[in-house]
Amino acid sequence: MSVPSFRDFLFTPDHPRVAEIRGLNAREYAEAAKSDAFAGPMIEGWQKLYPQPFVGVTSDGVLRDGLFPLRAARAGEEAPAAEMAAAAQKLLSVLTPEQALRLSYAVDAPEWQSWANPEFLQHDTGLRLDEVDGTVREAALAVMGASLSAEGFALVRNLMRINGFLGDLVELPLLMNEFSYNFALYGEPSETAPWGWQLFGHHAAFNCLVAGTQLVMSPVFLGAEPDVIDAGPHRGVKVFKERIGLARQLMGALPETLRKEAVVYAAMVDPAMPEGRIHPGDERHLGGCFQDNRVIPYEGIRVSDMRAQAVAVLDDLVDDFIAYLPEGPRAARRREIRENYGESFFSWIGGWEDQEAFYFRLQSPVVVLELDHHTGVFLSNDTPAPFHMHTVVRTPNGNDYGRELVRQAKSH
Repeated sequence: MSVPSFRDFLFTPDHPRVAEIRGLNAREYAEAAKSDAFAGPMIEGWQKLYPQPFVGVTSDGVLRDGLFPLRAARAGEEAPAAEMAAAAQKLLSVLTPEQALRLSYAVDAPEWQSWANPEFLQHDTGLRLDEVDGTVREAALAVMGASLSAEGFALVRNLMRINGFLGDLVELPLLMNEFSYNFALYGEPSETAPWGWQLFGHHAAFNCLVAGTQLVMSPVFLGAEPDVIDAGPHRGVKVFKERIGLARQLMGALPETLRKEAVVYAAMVDPAMPEGRIHPGDERHLGGCFQDNRVIPYEGIRVSDMRAQAVAVLDDLVDDFIAYLPEGPRAARRREIRENYGESFFSWIGGWEDQEAFYFRLQSPVVVLELDHHTGVFLSNDTPAPFHMHTVVRTPNGNDYGRELVRQAKSH
């Protein structure tokens, strides 16, 4: 099967999809999007969900207790707490008083839940990186760099560059550029007390909470449209190729009977799907923005039913998902996920061979991992394509945003 090129789906410059919003910046488009046929209904639906009091994602509406104890991390699993706090203090030192006020929130503030992944700005939380000078922007990026692995920081910077590439392609650079992202701090930077940071914008959202030597990074949303940069100074950038390959490899490693059980819907848009299963923005994703309290029932097959060969591929797939974590927290998260394989479920939608589009989810009491191929938003493909995908990481049962760790810290 030939590989489709995203360039086959570029809108002409005079197409209403792009022409009607050309020249608008993020704040202007925030107003225009409310009456947009595509964005308006999504915004209306999301407004009903934010800010509901935080509970957490569950599989059945009931929180599981005791999954995330606040304690010193095991040896080799420690967060880079000193480096993170120092970077955050450096950021605060280069801000004006007004900027510092806009940047900072309480550690358990509801604004944590204001993040979103579309290009249209719904909640203007923190500082917008394309509206501050280079010193402030680099200091904010340095907080991220101190909190992420080298490969994780490289990935998010490449996603930001792809966003800028897309903005140039469709001639909307005021709306989508390399720095059209909001950044905020939560709590006082500390090597012992809980605090964190947030970045969100088109196809990239991180929520990071550090409590002493423990680190929680979720929700995390990473996506791309397109998935490559084929021109300009960053030509050659590609994202998610290994993750997609591992997912196909995992399906291939399953016996046919188990593979069939894993597939909950054969088609990406399937007549058997219940009403509402496909969201206009999230499509098949269940754990996207404003879904902090969603009930997501388990589906598919148990990981405990997989053969060793398939579990080995799943291990690699999980490692690829959490590669943004620094070494210590990555080891902790890997262990936590694998220790819960006995209660983990793997489900699939769509095809799995060649270039077929697909969705999958790994779900357990401690993690939800999703990947979904999407139709075009700023490209014209009206069916899901491999060059546009969204990925989501959630920590269910109350520990998104490290909220369970914060709760325990406040109760001590």
